[in-house]
Amino acid sequence: MTKRKEWIIGLSIAAGSILLIILLVNYISYKGDSDRIGFSPGGKKIAVIELLGPIYDSRKIVGQFKHFGDQKSIKAIVFRIDSPGGGVAASQEIYEAAKRVRDAGKPIVVSMGSVAASGGYYVACGADTIMANPGTTTGSIGVIAEFPNIRELLGKIGVKYDIVKSGRYKDIGSPFHDMTQAEKIQLQSWVDDAYDQFVSVVAEERGLSKKAVLRIADGRVFTGQQALKLGLVDLIGDYEKAILLAAELGGISGKPDVVKLQQRRASLFDLIFQKAESIVKGLSSVTLNYQL
Repeated sequence: MTKRKEWIIGLSIAAGSILLIILLVNYISYKGDSDRIGFSPGGKKIAVIELLGPIYDSRKIVGQFKHFGDQKSIKAIVFRIDSPGGGVAASQEIYEAAKRVRDAGKPIVVSMGSVAASGGYYVACGADTIMANPGTTTGSIGVIAEFPNIRELLGKIGVKYDIVKSGRYKDIGSPFHDMTQAEKIQLQSWVDDAYDQFVSVVAEERGLSKKAVLRIADGRVFTGQQALKLGLVDLIGDYEKAILLAAELGGISGKPDVVKLQQRRASLFDLIFQKAESIVKGLSSVTLNYQL
């Protein structure tokens, strides 16, 4: 082997090692910073928790409620929501986390952005006060489960899919065969139960009768102004008004000190793997779309 080839090989190994080290450092940074919350101790503060985008995972939002709920310097929380909804269980977990903090005596004011519908409205129900902009899109009280069917497509390309299962419903919702009437009945019962849970929460938290909620809980959306008239929200106002209201409820006079999740810079790990993560989530939603 010539010295030139040895030099090229050595350079390649060094470059690969440096790249590996960069990936490891960024991965550690990613894991260490992703849930870090930073603010100075002492004083009287308002915390802002932001829920932006579809609700796939509840852990970060639930973690923030727990963290800020335990901090004595945090006198109230503004829960900023801009979400079209998402997973049933994830929405329920966020609602319960907000409710725990509220019931412990720390005021929570929801500030609705452009959209706070379906699961986005569900999570808002855990607050003391719900504030929407006049044009906020909210409501959409309901549950949907969607299942793709690619049986005919597979037939056209000559692909056959055999299934071995332990029970008649084990492959329910499979995209490889038409849904039977018995399967539709079972799935409808599943959706109806989740829907009843949603309606019951709205009725209890908004001080409405279940009958009144059922009249509007057919999936339709409302503007913030319409939602106010229906009793789904308490006030009309923007983000700044929500901050001032939270400060008032928390007993803070003057301009409040506002703190929120410390934003970290995008790392190399993010740039490399965020696309893969979005693809996986997309495939998961195709397989089973059961959401608020």
